[in-house]
Amino acid sequence: MSLLFAGEGSRIPVSVLTGFLGSGKTTVLNRLVRDPAMSRALIVINEFGAVGLDHDLVTRSTEDLVVEMMGGCLCCTIRGDLQRTLSEAPFRFADDGNCRFDRVVIETTGLADPAPILHTLMADYHLQSLYRLDGVIATVDAAAGMATLDSQEESAKQAAVADRLLLTKTDIASDLPIRALEARLRVLNPAAPIYHVLEGAIEAQRLFDAGIYNPANKSNDVQRWLNAEAYEGHGHDAHNHHDRHDVNRHNDRIRAICLTFDEPLKDFAFDRWIGLLTTFKGPDLLRIKGIVNIEGLGMPLVIHGVQHVLHTPVALDAWPSEDKRTRMVFIVRNMAESDLRGMLTLMTTNLEQFDLQGLDGFDAGEASGYGSVPVARSELPISGLPGNVS
Repeated sequence: MSLLFAGEGSRIPVSVLTGFLGSGKTTVLNRLVRDPAMSRALIVINEFGAVGLDHDLVTRSTEDLVVEMMGGCLCCTIRGDLQRTLSEAPFRFADDGNCRFDRVVIETTGLADPAPILHTLMADYHLQSLYRLDGVIATVDAAAGMATLDSQEESAKQAAVADRLLLTKTDIASDLPIRALEARLRVLNPAAPIYHVLEGAIEAQRLFDAGIYNPANKSNDVQRWLNAEAYEGHGHDAHNHHDRHDVNRHNDRIRAICLTFDEPLKDFAFDRWIGLLTTFKGPDLLRIKGIVNIEGLGMPLVIHGVQHVLHTPVALDAWPSEDKRTRMVFIVRNMAESDLRGMLTLMTTNLEQFDLQGLDGFDAGEASGYGSVPVARSELPISGLPGNVS
């Protein structure tokens, strides 16, 4: 691959491998790097502490492309190192001006929130010219996963934002608890396929190419990426349905919501809505995906966001199907569908008639200490934004 990247297809796909402590991430990675599809992959390992312990547990690929980052947690104290590593890697690992790797896999620590890693990939303009986010892969321990989801919110966040879920250690868990765990994961994340993994064995092709860009046909594949159909049958607010005791008895604060709008949305209303959501409720917007029909635009917009960071929307040349409805998937915490729809309804009316601080669920006081965080989005109307997203 040339170091002069041009276009969506030339940008290097990045996958984030996450999962709670002991869920089998390193075992999966050890098996993955032996797959021929990973022969030109760059592995970025999240080392925690002054001495790299995971280093000896990770099998190196034939190209020996392993970067160790030591001295802290990847998602916080050494985020700058992640930016530098990814910026320098195409030039550091190059022969005669050609990049030696065509894929990146970032393994996080078991306690890591994957959101800041996604922020780095989405908000750094230089990295956007080199890489595209392919997807998030999360490992879940079949034996201990239910208890971990009960006690560790980071585990629920990892599973909720994933594009692929790997259920590990199914050989030491009984069938009934596995089915209960799968049901709970499908409420948290209806769109992500769940794969059973024994001793880390899974084909690379099942995990990758989860982003909007489909390298098989050199085109954007929004329907596959969004997978809005997976939310049908799960209800709008699954945790308010008390007849589903086996799934909802754990009272997860994190849920998946899919909003569909039959009529085109007004550009100013949509822009204000997304702006207020990301500013005031950013910490609770774990992930946003969507294809949006803006009134008068004539082409669909694809949006992708993580918490307060909204990637520059993509204007597609044409709709991927005859269905031209707006479809947006939200992975949220402590929010209901009525909150999201109510705010959009407000944005279509005269804002001066309302006191925003009095809105239930969107009190500006809740954003204390957060409203000053810059939102990675343009001040221009959203319908006028070009760009690329993965």
